[in-house]
Amino acid sequence: MATKQLKQLSREEVAQHNKDGDLWVIIDAKVYDVTRFKDMHPGGAAVLLDDDIVGQDATEAFYGLHRHEVLERPQYQRLQIGVIAGEQSVISARVTGQLSSVPYAEPTWLSQGYYSPYYKETHRQLQAAVRTFVDEVIYPDAQAREEDGKRPSLDVIQKMTDVGLHAMRLGPGKHLKGLTLMGGIVKPEEFDYFHELVVTQELARTGARGYGDGLQAGAVIGLPPVLNFGSDEVKARVVPEVLSGKKFISLAVSEAFAGSDVSGLQTTARKTEDGKHWIINGTKKWITNGVFSDYFTVGCKTDEGFTVILVERGDGVETKQIKTSYSTAAGTAYITFDHVKVPVGNTLGPEGSGIFVMLSNFNHERWVMCCSSARAQRAIVEETLKWITQRKAFGKPLSSQAVIRAKVAQMIARVESVQAWLENITYQMCNMSYKEQSQKLAGQIGLLKMYTTQTAQDTARDAVQLFGGRGITRTGMGRFIEHYHRTITFDSLLGGAEDVLGDLGVRQAIRSMPKNARL
Repeated sequence: MATKQLKQLSREEVAQHNKDGDLWVIIDAKVYDVTRFKDMHPGGAAVLLDDDIVGQDATEAFYGLHRHEVLERPQYQRLQIGVIAGEQSVISARVTGQLSSVPYAEPTWLSQGYYSPYYKETHRQLQAAVRTFVDEVIYPDAQAREEDGKRPSLDVIQKMTDVGLHAMRLGPGKHLKGLTLMGGIVKPEEFDYFHELVVTQELARTGARGYGDGLQAGAVIGLPPVLNFGSDEVKARVVPEVLSGKKFISLAVSEAFAGSDVSGLQTTARKTEDGKHWIINGTKKWITNGVFSDYFTVGCKTDEGFTVILVERGDGVETKQIKTSYSTAAGTAYITFDHVKVPVGNTLGPEGSGIFVMLSNFNHERWVMCCSSARAQRAIVEETLKWITQRKAFGKPLSSQAVIRAKVAQMIARVESVQAWLENITYQMCNMSYKEQSQKLAGQIGLLKMYTTQTAQDTARDAVQLFGGRGITRTGMGRFIEHYHRTITFDSLLGGAEDVLGDLGVRQAIRSMPKNARL
């Protein structure tokens, strides 16, 4: 296909095309013929016939109403007929893999001229590679699936398998042995929690909350109990299937009557007379990825107490979609287990030790959520900084108003404090055994998650106020703000509600209080 030849035009020439039936406009030194587009303009033809628009430079007016990505759509690119001679476009499109130059849009360690004691060269190389992968492979699918509600595309899942992303999301461990991670950038034995933080935060940049949970989030929380407590036979069969993206797994604990209160669970597992199988009956609710899962890590009530059992989809297992305030791409499910027969060998850990099995997983689950939430919050700071510098009110940019700057100052302070605390805890994780992490970090991670999601909700509210009506509109300038504000409460609830986690942190601190401490 031949490349379209663009004319070199002067501003005076463009100004002559200023009447109905002959409409040209200039946007960022590019000339567009909008004559035939006039009657299709979503805002009405009158907008393009305005004397300040037709035949004039409409750059400021355009970016006050539209995102740059609009001009990148093929139907609008076809409207471009020329460029202004001697001038260059100054507004750049989203460049695959590129770091943002907007202040505070990237964590400090990625910002030019700043330093960090935590990150090595392999962390930086991994970040660059994962960002390019996310931009090229995941981001387009995320936007499409978030909108149509379908599960993440299986070809995306396969491409993630090819570079080891599913395995990396489970953190350091034996499951990485023998894998080639992101083309060999980091060796399995060198992979640490900062590498995982990098992966998790890059994935969070898609700005598609439901899709993000649909993208094997169930494996991040549902597979570790299998890895850590499953029999050799179960691990040899299930782990490779899930990490290869051929099978999906989800964590099925919460119930309609009990929530996450495992002492109140009503799903039961009773052994057959020969003691070789479990018979499971009950229901589970709000199970992420449950709609399309092949395996379920299920919390059950047994004669010995709370027990975790791996259930494979089959006879007696029924899943139904639950519609929530984010996309059905997450596959959130209501699950019914009706006399489901499961081998006793699928028990994860000793019978009655389910609390220990689940508690061992909570720290990592909550830390992962902090990683994602911190990065998603930062994306809102970037959107807001762009908005207040390009949007004008009363003839001046929003950024000229002190009240606006004060709100943004709080948004920046919140996200920077979250990232700093997160990196400190991550450093502790890299230097502690798993047992030490359980003893020393459960309270800290609980408090961090509480703080992270509280600040995120504050930032979501402030961003909506700054974007005004656009902040509650699902398309256009504020679409990421609207989406963030609508879905932010998922982070505040999943993995433990804020109040519960705050109380956990304080209770752990009180248990460690020295007996001789006095005012």
